[in-house]
Amino acid sequence: MSFKPAKKSIARAALFLLSGGAIALLTSCSTESISGMGFPKNASSVNETSLPLWQGSWIAAGVVGVFTAVLIMWPVFRHRRKGDEVPKQTQYNVPVEIAYTIIPFIIVAVLFYFTAVKESAITKVSAADEISHVIDVNGFQWSWQFTYKDNPAAPTITGTPAKPPTLVLPKGERVKFNINSTDVVHGFWIPAFMIQMQNLPGVENHLEFTANKIGTYPGRCNILCGRNHSQMLFKVKVVSPSAYQKYITNLKAA
Repeated sequence: MSFKPAKKSIARAALFLLSGGAIALLTSCSTESISGMGFPKNASSVNETSLPLWQGSWIAAGVVGVFTAVLIMWPVFRHRRKGDEVPKQTQYNVPVEIAYTIIPFIIVAVLFYFTAVKESAITKVSAADEISHVIDVNGFQWSWQFTYKDNPAAPTITGTPAKPPTLVLPKGERVKFNINSTDVVHGFWIPAFMIQMQNLPGVENHLEFTANKIGTYPGRCNILCGRNHSQMLFKVKVVSPSAYQKYITNLKAA
């Protein structure tokens, strides 16, 4: 019995799927989107630190995925049934068992190491003279409060689920965030900046970064915090330093 037609059909189907996926990817995404793997480049100082780790993780996952697919498909085609003869049965293969135990451990250890290094860099606390602005971020069910500490007279901006607040940031100036919660655990998350920090009741977390690109970016809570969790949204508006100072002045005058 010949299996060549079946092999050809499978190969054609695989080629069609791969080609279709590649065309869809290349036509729907810009070069920057592809290289950034879904995240904009240099939108913040955190992107510069996190993006290489994100790219490396996907490359590692791709290599492991392809290798695993080859291992799965190899016996499907190479050792498919060719007759009634029972193939040789192997009970143990110690070298293979050692390999598939050690290799995943090495992969996890390497990813853990680079993650720890990047996380330490992201959460590093700078000296006071290196910080341009300080903002308190308070999460509550189910919205946000932003207080601009470098201007004590400025009121606290409080949002609601129906009217999410806007966090205004100056481009190119380092901002320190004091992150708190008044009730349950929340997650202060700005996806475009590749950054997230938990709002913990009774614990103040600190986060610092510099916004590098003028624009408006979505933010949200990414930790399930109750009935209206999905409505716990906010916007981040990055403006020029002069526009930021004007915004703060207007808040003080309000």
